[in-house]
Amino acid sequence: MIRRPPRSTLFPYTTLFRSGSSRPQQEPPQMQQQTPRQQMVQRPAPQAAVYNRYDQERFRGKEETEGFKIDTLGTYHGMTLKSVTEGTQPKRVPMVPPTTIAATTTQQQQQQHNQHQASTQPPQMNVAMNRQVKRGSRTPIIIIPAVNSTLITMYNAKDILQDLRYMSTDEKKAQGCKRDNEILVQRRKEGAATVSYRVIDNPAKLLREDWDRVVAVFVQGPAWQFKGWPWDGNPVDIFARIKAFHLKWDEMPLDTNVAKWAVHVIQLSKTKRHLDRANLLMFWEVLDKYMLKNKPHLRF
Repeated sequence: MIRRPPRSTLFPYTTLFRSGSSRPQQEPPQMQQQTPRQQMVQRPAPQAAVYNRYDQERFRGKEETEGFKIDTLGTYHGMTLKSVTEGTQPKRVPMVPPTTIAATTTQQQQQQHNQHQASTQPPQMNVAMNRQVKRGSRTPIIIIPAVNSTLITMYNAKDILQDLRYMSTDEKKAQGCKRDNEILVQRRKEGAATVSYRVIDNPAKLLREDWDRVVAVFVQGPAWQFKGWPWDGNPVDIFARIKAFHLKWDEMPLDTNVAKWAVHVIQLSKTKRHLDRANLLMFWEVLDKYMLKNKPHLRF
């Protein structure tokens, strides 16, 4: 048996059907305006850090070493143990006093000056100067002309300087004497002492150190005799350092160059040959005075 609902419950539905609506109208909900303070700023969520081998480029230019001189990109590849332990930085040079610097500069300038003088010397002298030197020699050297037209030559130099008597070059050749490249003259002094002197006619064979031992030169006359000599071959400068002599006959006129140079002239007589010893002995007297003043370190 079905029971009907009470009318009180059905009344609202009958009223609704009469008005022609199927359902009661509801007002749309009104959106509540939010003030700027109420609006929340949405920020993107932080992403988890992921390792990237190229991320180190982002830190280029930053002070990673906090002021310390550390090479963060360095490597020990190809380095020795000594370079690793001692470091690659240059060593500090100790401060040099100004006096030491000045002395060093003076020595360098002197070396440059000596090199310049060596470069200006003739080739034949440079070759001779580069030869090995016999150190410690104190034997004086005498240079004579290389031509046979002078009174003193390599044929009769020993007779003139050692025996103090003149013999012409023709007489020595007639006796069968041969020309030597150099002669060692033994000078006899008082008290039976003997001193050696080296006589040459080719100065190109002398070393640089040998020129300090050159004490005398016999002058021929023409200036070309000193071509290739030190001091630019200037006779005035040469005779200021080496004692010059000129041997001539007393009846012959004096050469014009010899007359204006500082040359000691020794004259011989063709008719008074007994005076040869006294005249030639003057050579040694003048030379001894010169060596005592200018070359006391040599043996004489």
